[in-house]
Amino acid sequence: MTQPARKTGNLRFLLGFLTVAFVLAALVSPFASDWADGLEAVATKLGFIEHADAQPPVVESPLPDYTVPGVENEGLSTSLAGVAGTLATLLVMLALGWGIAARKKAGSSE
Repeated sequence: MTQPARKTGNLRFLLGFLTVAFVLAALVSPFASDWADGLEAVATKLGFIEHADAQPPVVESPLPDYTVPGVENEGLSTSLAGVAGTLATLLVMLALGWGIAARKKAGSSE
């Protein structure tokens, strides 16, 4: 297989993967469980959740409770939060990947 054909195949796979990730984030997010997550469930079970609720947050969440502030439709708001979270994760992973690749490249040129 030639190098350009391999790059095209990799690009197609990546675009397909990203399409599936974003479609799932948009369509499945509204069906997420309303139950408390692990830490919140433990805090409730052990009886110290009221202490956490009494404290102001150190940093305000940009997407509180997995919703987008200002979007009235709950399903749409959760879908948008899912897509935003998927995009944020993608960007962090790309930055890490580029950083690792640049570091390896710099290390191999010594």
